[in-house]
Amino acid sequence: MNVHRLSLPSSAVRSTPDGASVSIDAEALSSEQLLRGRREILIRHGDRVYRLRHTSNDKLILTK
Repeated sequence: MNVHRLSLPSSAVRSTPDGASVSIDAEALSSEQLLRGRREILIRHGDRVYRLRHTSNDKLILTK
């Protein structure tokens, strides 16, 4: 089983295709928005399904 831990720096900035800088905070979804009170959700990406879990240690784990 592959386990991927996700984290983003809170002040991360990235460039858009037109060269403008955008704060990731402006685009970021909160885990509460994704999970909506659940401990686990399934995410379809192409022909694969991934599982995003909120652990008892307050971590997010994405598995294939």
